[in-house]
Formats: sequence, structure tokens, C-alpha cells
Amino acid sequence: MGMVTTRDGAEIFYKDWGSGPPVLFIHGWPLNADAWEDQMLAVADRGYRGIAHDRRGHGRSSQPWEGYDFDTFAADLAELIEALDLRDVTLVAHSMGGGELARYIGRYGTGRISKALLLSAIPPLMLKTETNPEGTPQEVFDAIKQGICTERSQYWRDLSEMFFGANRPGNQVTQGNKDAFWLMAMQQSIKAGLDCVDQFSATDFTEDLRKFDVPTLLIHGDDDQIVPIDASARKAVEIIPNAELKVYRGGSHGIAAVPGWKEMFTGDLLDFLKS
Repeated sequence: MGMVTTRDGAEIFYKDWGSGPPVLFIHGWPLNADAWEDQMLAVADRGYRGIAHDRRGHGRSSQPWEGYDFDTFAADLAELIEALDLRDVTLVAHSMGGGELARYIGRYGTGRISKALLLSAIPPLMLKTETNPEGTPQEVFDAIKQGICTERSQYWRDLSEMFFGANRPGNQVTQGNKDAFWLMAMQQSIKAGLDCVDQFSATDFTEDLRKFDVPTLLIHGDDDQIVPIDASARKAVEIIPNAELKVYRGGSHGIAAVPGWKEMFTGDLLDFLKS
């Protein structure tokens, strides 16, 4: 574990496990690096170097007042990659982290990147517009911000139901899944939480996706209640050159943690690393 100090003085916390070809995990909102521990253990046990950081405003990283936009997140990621001198790294990103990955490639290219995996990721655009009718209405994002401001602890408990699909019949979501989500969410600063909603809802990553030139795998559940597949992965796979989409039938947004789905995803990740 360590810290990288960025150009504006923010400290970015990261975990660094194992040795071998590097795999860098980028978490979703409102989580932190702990969300990837199952996958980090799996890759480190198999001869890879697993790395995961807490985005600024989340977990153990700094909580500045400003800087919660994708250009800044991508710059932080670039500084982490350069500080650790990572080369031929596979980037694995969940949800909002998919926007961070996309903006990184859009701004900094793939000179240090060998592969990319987008899990339940937000690109190309979440917000419903005239040209993106499959997107999520603005009122939904307004309600998220209202929930955070009204009583965020209870809001996170309520949101965990949809996040993991615990509101679906026959689900295998555990209380531990929901408790872990709440704990990580409560470590995010409220300012970061609110600003990130505006950013992940309205940022268009279409041009970033067009700059991908490495093997890219998209994995998405078709019952994702947080980032619906039709406005995200089904569109992104048509924009990213030579990308592949794997659809998990009945999969929720939090498939990397839920028993059953977790093992499936980790297996697909390891296969992708070996390919």
C-alpha cells in the first residue's frame, strides 16, 4: 500500500499486490479499492501484479473541495501509472471507473496499456437526451443527489438493493455485500459524491472510445438497474474498434461481488488476461 502525490497536492491511496504483468483496477462510485479485493487476490495468486487505487474524494485518498471531473480523474490515473512505471498494463474498470478509463485513453493514449476491460461501465453517455433516448432521465440523477443530501447513510442502504439486484427474486446477494457497499460509500466525501453524480451522468465519452486501439472486453448484466445496458455497453461496443461484449443474463450492476456472478466474472477476467 502507498500514496502518490498529484500535481495539485492530492494524495492518491493505492494497493499493490503480487508481481508480474500489471493489472490496474479502477473502482466505481461510491466505492473504493476494497471493492476489487476478490479479483486482486485472484490475479496476484496467478502471477500478476494487482493494483487498485481510491479515487480522490473516496476511501483513503485526499478529499479536496475541487477536482471531481473526469479530466482530473484521468490525470490522477496517469500520474499513478507513471509513478509506478507501469507498462503493458491491463486496465479493469467498473461503472464510473469506465469513464475514468475512457478519458485516460482519450487524453493519454495506450502507450502503457495492453488491454482494457469495462465492467458495467457508464460510457458512452448515461443521460437521456434527444440523441440518446435510451439514457436515464435527469430527474433520476436529481433524486440521487437529493437522497445524498437528505440522509446519505440511509440512502446508501436503500441504493444497495438495486446496486446488487437484491430486489430481484432468487437473488444470491448477501447482507455482507450490502454492508460492504454502505461502508465504502460512507468513506466517500459528500462533496465528491454530489459532484460525481453531475459528472458521470452528463459526460459524453464517445470521442474517447473511438481512440481505443487495444483489445477491449465489455461485460455487462442485462438486469443492471444502475447503468442500463442499452445506453451503455450495447452502444460502446459499436464505437470501440474490435471490442467484444459479454452479456450476463440477469446480471446486476454489482456482479463483481455477488456470489455466483463474482466467480463468473473473475473467471472471464483471468481468461482475458491470458488471451
